[in-house]
Formats: sequence, C-alpha cells, structure tokens
Amino acid sequence: MTTPRSTAGIVAAVLIAAGCAAPQTASPDQLVLAEAQPLGDYNPMLGYGTSGVSPIYEALYRPQADDDDTVPDLVPALAADAPQRLAPRRWRIPLRTDITFSDGTALDSADVVATYTAARNPAVASEISTHIEPITAIAEDGPHAVIVDVDTDADPTPYLLVGIVPSERIEDRPAADWALNTEPVGTGPYRLERLRPDQAVLVARDDYWGNQPQVRRLVYTHTPDDNTRAQRIVAGETDGTSLPPRLIGSIGSDEIQTVAVKSADWRAVALPAGNPFTADPQARLALNLAVDREALIRDVLAGRGRPAHTPVAEVYGAAYNPDAVFAFDPRRATEILEAAGWRPGADGVREKDGARASFELLYNAADSVRRDLAVAFAAAVKPLGIDVRPRGTSWDEIDTRFGDCAVILGGGATPYSIDSQVYDTLHTRTAGSSIYDNPGNFTAPGLDRLLEQARRSASGLDKDRLYREIQATYVGQPSYVFLAFLDHTYAYRDRGWNTTPPILEPHSHGVTWGPWWNIAAWTRDSDG
Repeated sequence: MTTPRSTAGIVAAVLIAAGCAAPQTASPDQLVLAEAQPLGDYNPMLGYGTSGVSPIYEALYRPQADDDDTVPDLVPALAADAPQRLAPRRWRIPLRTDITFSDGTALDSADVVATYTAARNPAVASEISTHIEPITAIAEDGPHAVIVDVDTDADPTPYLLVGIVPSERIEDRPAADWALNTEPVGTGPYRLERLRPDQAVLVARDDYWGNQPQVRRLVYTHTPDDNTRAQRIVAGETDGTSLPPRLIGSIGSDEIQTVAVKSADWRAVALPAGNPFTADPQARLALNLAVDREALIRDVLAGRGRPAHTPVAEVYGAAYNPDAVFAFDPRRATEILEAAGWRPGADGVREKDGARASFELLYNAADSVRRDLAVAFAAAVKPLGIDVRPRGTSWDEIDTRFGDCAVILGGGATPYSIDSQVYDTLHTRTAGSSIYDNPGNFTAPGLDRLLEQARRSASGLDKDRLYREIQATYVGQPSYVFLAFLDHTYAYRDRGWNTTPPILEPHSHGVTWGPWWNIAAWTRDSDG
C-alpha cells in the first residue's frame, strides 16, 4: 500500500518542476478544476448529468438539500411544478415555458418525450435504460406538459432526473457515436466553448433562463494521476479537484480546504457464478463474516466512509435495517466453511471435490481506492484458507470476466430513491440489465418478489417494512461482499466565493460534484 507524500514533499516536487514558480489561476470569475476522468461524452444517454446535476443539462427535477446528511428533496427544474396525479400510476408534468437550449431553440414537450424515448431505444444502447425502467410510457400533452405512466405507486420524480436534450439532436444509432458527446446542447447555465483531450472550457450563458452565474468560466483539465492533481492544487495551478481519501489528508493548509462529502456510493466485491467456491452460498456467507469493515474504513479510507453490508445506507431512515449486518466473526466463518465441506489442502488453501477456494479479484488499475480495497480484502480472507489474487486491469477486460472473476464494483448511481438504489443491484438479471447489475446473478429465495413489491409500493410504513425484510433476506444468502459507503473527498482553494453546501452524492463524483455541484448559485460579496 502506498503512503501519500507529505505536503512539503509535494510542494518541493512542484517547485522544482515549475522552476520555483507557483502559478495562480488567472481570472477572478474563472475556476480551474482538475478532473480525473476523460473529458467528453457529454451525453445523458451515456450517464452524464443523469442525477439532475450538470452545468450543461437540466432535468425535469433536481436534488435540493441543505447538507449531505439526508436524501435530497427533488424539486422542479424544467418542470413548472410537482407531478400532478391524474390516476393511479399516471402523472402530468407541466413544463416551464421560458426556457431555451444553448443552440437557441425553445424547450417543449417534444424534447422531453424524445429524450426518454431515446433512453429506452435498443438502437441507442443507452447506459441509463434501467434507471428509468419504471416509466412505461411518456407522451406529449400539448407543447408544455407531458403525461408519464409508471408501474409503481411511488413518487415518479426519481425517474425524472435525466438531462433533457433537443429532439433534433437525438440520433437513431448507438449513443457512443452521437455528435452530442463533443457538441452538447442543454438548457443548463453553461455551454461548452472548447474541448480538447486535455481541457474543456465552459462559459456562462447570457441567455440562461435562471439567475446569471457569477462564476463565468469553468476550465476542466484532464489530470488522471492522483499525485499530479494534488501537486497542481498545492502549486496554485488549479482551484479544486477530487482526491482519494488517504491522499487528501496530506494537502490541507491555510490556503487549501478539504471536505469529505457523504454518499450512497458503495464499494463491494462482486462474486462470479463460474467459480465453484464463490458459487457456493455458504462460501459467500463466510466471506462476508471474514471482513472487519470498521478496520478497512480506518486503514484504507482514512476513516472517510461507513460500513456497508447491503446497498441500503442509514440515510434511508426507517427503511434501513440495523440488524441486517455481518458481524466480524472469522471463527464462525471457519465453522461455516468446514460444515460446507471446504477443508484445508496441502498448501493451506481450502478444497472441495477438486475445486479450490481461490479466485482472481479484478479492479480498475487507474483507481487507487479500488486497488487498496482489493488488497485489504485478500489479506482479510487469507487466514481462513481462501486464496484471493488481486489484479489491476482495464474495464475492457473486466467487462468480459464477470463470469469467472470477482470484481471490485461501485454502485449507488441513482440513490435519490431507495427503489432505484436497491432493485438493479439485488434483483435477478433481466434482458435489459447492465453487466454491472448483480453480475453473479445470485438471488436469495423470495428476494425478487420482495424487491418487486417494494418498488411498486407507495412511500410509507409498509414500504419501509418491506425494505427491512429485503435486507434481512439478503444477509441470509448474500450475493456480494459489500464493504463501504464512501465519502467523496475534495480539495479546493478559497477564492472568496459564497458557495453552496454539498449534498448526499451518488456513485458519480469528481468536480461536477463536491463543492461545485451547484456552482451557478455561487456568489461574491459586492466588495469582493
């Protein structure tokens, strides 16, 4: 496990590289943010801006909260009001009438219908089709309203967070090939001015329908290396960035603020069906009991996270089951393995019927947090006679190996409804499932029925009871080893802005989130 360099070491490296200069970002109404992820793919069909948060796009509704301790409320954005219930599972959504896209065209109901139709079109191969699966139909109701049919009695707003694009920009081909990826057109407060592989420049729209942003220019630099991002903010070359939790603690100073934002973003070991050991329900139970999650959070995440036993976090209140947890109990794990017939072989690795308690654990090689979690997990289960071999690789390989390899996965892409947070993760796979949804396709008896009943239920005591039962059923026969809910960690320079507090974040993070999630609302004091 690597140890982050000290602040002094980082500063020294930067000053040597820069000829003892520490360049500052230039304009007082500009922010320069270092982004770990590649720039481009600015397309809601590819998952960009699909939680109602984006400087370029807006959705019918958006999240709103005063802090990151609660699930945000979902309030109107492009919608003119809350959904109007017309009949059971049928809703009318009125639209604002004063909104234009960044290309000058006016927003109307045809754009909303076209966006949601594209997300469900197999030819588009959208990455968000399962996010909106409860929507069974959407239709225009004149130019300024849409009618939405859903298969649930729950509030539909969690499924109405997709960034709306002009109908003219929809293409009947895979979204990965759309022009929108590099030439985005949205209703949001910013438009893309320039895009290069290493830099994207967004400028505030003078014709934006809402309040004019005081931050007039956003410069995103593609900086994939964690240490390089840390060096650049220490040197004053950038105003903010996201950093792994163990690294962020090394750069806080009077000039640089750090913040850890709570999230519903989980990390887990997804287990393969093609391995005889992980295909055994008793082995999966033993793996869950072998992990000291509190120690993992302390040692790997520097305390910035909370234990995860299921995909349901405490933030869901009465729907959270505090008893549905795996106590750290390696002795009990050993007893379970022995009873299931997994006995130590000559080299200490357990065996049964010629199969070994051994598997490869893949993780994205560019992600230091996943790497450290993989190494810690392998170390935790080794004393039980389980051989886990962590290996960093590309998503291109990982995507083809779910059948025979375990994978460190992240989830919680749609956490603003507990239904969205849980269903795809735990339900038996369907024809429309993403390859990242329940990769092993393990499901505890009766769990699918409970998941379907809960997702179709209106909010209230009965729904909360169903989710507590879902968690209790899951821990009886787990399909993953959930490890932690991450805090997303960010560093930023105080340039005198009055910022908005961070909110509970989804799996998505980076500099679109954190302190900058609502950057269009930032203000400066008049004398600043």
